[in-house]
Amino acid sequence: QVQLVESGGGLAQPGGSLRLSCAASGHTFSSYSVAWLRQAPGKEREFVASINRFGTNTASANSVKGRFTIFRDNSKNTVYLQMNELKPEDTAVYYCAADRDSNGEYKYWGQGTPVTVSS
Repeated sequence: QVQLVESGGGLAQPGGSLRLSCAASGHTFSSYSVAWLRQAPGKEREFVASINRFGTNTASANSVKGRFTIFRDNSKNTVYLQMNELKPEDTAVYYCAADRDSNGEYKYWGQGTPVTVSS
């Protein structure tokens, strides 16, 4: 069993930065790929970025490429999302998720952390 807890969300100005953290309990965390997803008000949840269990391979949505970076520290059981050059359209609740199955569904989810980008 893995429990995920996100933190680091809040209010940022356009062009600003935030770093989200996803802290996991459980000694098997380093066995899982992890993803960040987000859901804006009135919209479907969407993929943001993912990282493999070793931290050697990442993927990100076109909307955040060049602005957001996902990385992990398995010694701290934590995955991070560094968000730079924030835009108002990045406003959403951000979730981390782990252990993706063959259907593309994630088994473990955090509770989410809200990010608001506004001047």
